[in-house]
Amino acid sequence: MILETIIIVVYTIAILLIFMYALAQLNLLFNYLSSKKADKTCDTFDFANESEVPLVTIQLPVFNEMYVMERLLDNIALLEYPKHKLEIQVLDDSTDETVETTRLHIEQLKTTGLDIKHITRTDRSGFKAGALKEGLKVAKGEYIAIFDADFLPKKNWLKRTIPYFKDEKIGVVQTRWGHINRNYSILTKIQAFALDAHFTLEQVGRNSKGHFINFNGTAGVWRKECILDAGNWEGDTLTEDLDLSYRAQLKNWKFKYLEDVETPAELPVVISAARSQQFRWNKGGAENFRKMFVRVVKSDNISTKTKIHGLLHLLNSTMFLNVFIVAVLSIPMLYIKNEYAHLRFYFYFMSFFVMSTIIFFVCYWFMYKQIYGSGFKKFFGYIGMFFTFFSIAMGFSLHNSIAVLEGHAGKRSDFVRTPKFNISSLKDSWKGNKYLRKKVSPHVILEGILTLYFAFGLYSAFVVGDQGGDFGLFPFHLMLFLGFGYVFLKSLTSKI
Repeated sequence: MILETIIIVVYTIAILLIFMYALAQLNLLFNYLSSKKADKTCDTFDFANESEVPLVTIQLPVFNEMYVMERLLDNIALLEYPKHKLEIQVLDDSTDETVETTRLHIEQLKTTGLDIKHITRTDRSGFKAGALKEGLKVAKGEYIAIFDADFLPKKNWLKRTIPYFKDEKIGVVQTRWGHINRNYSILTKIQAFALDAHFTLEQVGRNSKGHFINFNGTAGVWRKECILDAGNWEGDTLTEDLDLSYRAQLKNWKFKYLEDVETPAELPVVISAARSQQFRWNKGGAENFRKMFVRVVKSDNISTKTKIHGLLHLLNSTMFLNVFIVAVLSIPMLYIKNEYAHLRFYFYFMSFFVMSTIIFFVCYWFMYKQIYGSGFKKFFGYIGMFFTFFSIAMGFSLHNSIAVLEGHAGKRSDFVRTPKFNISSLKDSWKGNKYLRKKVSPHVILEGILTLYFAFGLYSAFVVGDQGGDFGLFPFHLMLFLGFGYVFLKSLTSKI
């Protein structure tokens, strides 16, 4: 009975933590809905007045971006802003032939009157954070806009973001990510679904009530003074953007999130690229919890509610670990439930926590209809998308849990970039991309074993108990089987 007790205790703790996270998401939903009724007017720069137009530096941190480099530079060159008030830094850490092709392209753009510089390093210490810090040393701008290589800001982007810095307390203006290849495949659809939830429900829900949000690494602008005051970029975590965001807000800098300004970008179309991106984000989140926990708790500048939301924000990625624990233990729990009749009340009580899924379902619906619209047809489409997303997200839970455990344990690893493809339609092919990793992660084998494990869970529903089976966990095990099966097969074949 000792083993059964340990399983029940661990399972219960994990489910309670998921439920607490769901309640936090529900609170963010209420914040989000109330923000729609709030007055959003604020003082801004008058761009018609030449003396009010500030000097801006755009930083483009790049590394071996053969497929998107030309598109990036040509798009940035189209931004509408007085040329004598704009500086562009291409922070090029590349180690392949793109160093030379980028240099030639930059020389060509200079002939149009653009103030654009090609900055290279022989020492890539600090990776992206190191490149941004190096560029900042010589940046002329009072404000620093940052774009990753796969982002395509619209022409009026600077005119829609820079004016908010009229408020001297604002340190960052962040915009919402768009997705140019949202409908390319199931993989891109579920990535878009997850990111849309973050960029509507979470960012607005937190920002509207003055809770901490994060600069998302790209498609945003920093006040240079804010970066320096917060301690500058640091490369000791894999998510340097989250790190600097918290250090800045702990220093009382305000962040402004603009949901209505969309910055299009490209989603990874190959699962190996999505895996590396997920690993970096989730491990970086855990690293930042380890780094920021004490600072947030001890801060005298923020309310208790902001501290709670901040800690839950930093623990976002740790929810994957709780999901994984619940998933793995759910099959032993099925047998325990049918072996020990005196525990039946406990299981009736625990079934209440199906409410977590219902809360997520409701919260994400408001996000979905904000982007796709409402109505019966849209709602039925949402149901299919929600359960597809939930299944595949659970299929990533082993991979992401390993990342989280490494982050909390303080295990260091290199910054692994996400390969870019310049793909927006089914006519485009990603095959032959020179930056794709050829080796299959050893985690994939474990995901294959887990696929079989949850197939056993489906079988178990028919054989446990004396009443012809127990199908209470059957839908859960079906989603886990499909989710792990999808991730396993796609990782083996590298086909979308």
